[in-house]
Amino acid sequence: MRKFNVAVVGATGAVGEELFRVLEAYDFPVNKLVPLASARSAGSTIEYRNKEYKVLELTETCFEENEVEIAFFSAGGSVSEAFAKFAVEAGAVVIDNTSHFRMDPKVPLVVPEVNPEDIALWKESGIIANPNCSTIQMVLSLKPLDELYGIKRVDVATYQAVSGAGKKGMEELVQQMQDFFAFKLEDSEKKAFAHQIALNVIPQIDVAQDNGFTKEEMKMVKETQKILHKNIQVAATCVRVPVLRSHSESITVTFEEGTLVDVEEVREALAKFENVEVIDDLTNNAYPMPIISTDTDITYVGRIRKDVYEDNIVHYFNVADQVRVGAATNAVRIALKWITLENDI
Repeated sequence: MRKFNVAVVGATGAVGEELFRVLEAYDFPVNKLVPLASARSAGSTIEYRNKEYKVLELTETCFEENEVEIAFFSAGGSVSEAFAKFAVEAGAVVIDNTSHFRMDPKVPLVVPEVNPEDIALWKESGIIANPNCSTIQMVLSLKPLDELYGIKRVDVATYQAVSGAGKKGMEELVQQMQDFFAFKLEDSEKKAFAHQIALNVIPQIDVAQDNGFTKEEMKMVKETQKILHKNIQVAATCVRVPVLRSHSESITVTFEEGTLVDVEEVREALAKFENVEVIDDLTNNAYPMPIISTDTDITYVGRIRKDVYEDNIVHYFNVADQVRVGAATNAVRIALKWITLENDI
């Protein structure tokens, strides 16, 4: 496999830092590594394969100057909006981790295990979009079930870790817990979240929409439909919880009318699906939890049970590391699949 010149935009951020770890773990074919960030972070260093690299300033010309072939963007939607076009013009494929391009009809929205065929559509825009972290882990479990029975509707409640709000979210939770034990939690700063997150849950992620849902919740609706190429009904309630890393989801799936759910068939379909693992032994207290999924590239599924009232409904619990599975790892898997497709490897 030939090697590629790879840029990481947002190199000093939480997802950017994770991207370097994942690139190394997957033995990504890197010829030249180009860490990019704002002028404020330029000049700092990152480590990759036990070697230090100087972070360069993100500019309109940096992609062409460094002959970048693959560009990972993880620096926020406004940065992708402003600079992705320059990477494309320089001949690179852009894999964008922000929400900016996700619903653009010209840009494929990809989870490689679910809709790898959509990667081939990248040439129209030069960009491949990485879905929302909560969407990624959910569709990884929905795809085999849709193939098994045919999904009609999904109802999901998420329990999202503070790292979904970046480094500042994690720092705020840690600081508030320290303040709690110092008996000064009332004076603790609340910047990353609208309310205290320590010892609390916040039933709002992102801004309110006119329909009573939040922007985060509507992302899950629209992105799921785009990825699965199916007008599945989706209703989401997204909740921030005081967990540092890994999102959890309680999912209820309604299948087409007349479906008789067999729980063993559901378990088998999930267990066979790529990068999904079933942990489902309630009697022995075995089920997915954030402490199991953190720092892994697996989506874990458990608490699988048929509905008490309706034969065509199943419930389960779904957990994954949203910094890896929900961002960095999915992006790297997209790039690896793109390399295979575009270079006949």
